[in-house]
Amino acid sequence: MLTAFIFYLLIIFSGTGGEMCVSRAMKTVGEVTDFRPRSIGRTILLALKVPWMWLGVGMMAVGFFSLLGMLSIANVSFVFPATALSYGVGALGGKFFLGERITAQRWAGVALVAIGVALVVIGKG
Repeated sequence: MLTAFIFYLLIIFSGTGGEMCVSRAMKTVGEVTDFRPRSIGRTILLALKVPWMWLGVGMMAVGFFSLLGMLSIANVSFVFPATALSYGVGALGGKFFLGERITAQRWAGVALVAIGVALVVIGKG
C-alpha cells in the first residue's frame, strides 16, 4: 500500500512538475511558427540548451516509470482516473510557477475532475 502511494505521488508531482519545467523551457525558446524540418531541428537544439528542459525531461521520466510501477500493482481502471488529480496540480503550477491566469471556469473544471477522482477512489474497494 505504501509503495502504491509513493508511486501515485511521484506520478502526479514528478510528471506534472516535469511538464511545468518543459513549458518554462519552451517559453524561453519562444513560439514555434516554422514547421519545416530544419527549423524544428533548430528549435530542438535551442531547447536542449535550456536547463529547465533537462530537469523537466528527468522529472517526466520519473513520473513515467512510476506509472509503470503503479500499473504493475493496481488496475488500469483505477490508475488512470486517479492520476487525473494531476490536472489540479497542473493548474496550481501554471498559476504559481508559470504565472498563468486561471479563470473561474477552469477552476470549476479542476473541481469536477477532483470530484471524479474521489468517486474512483471511493469505488475502488
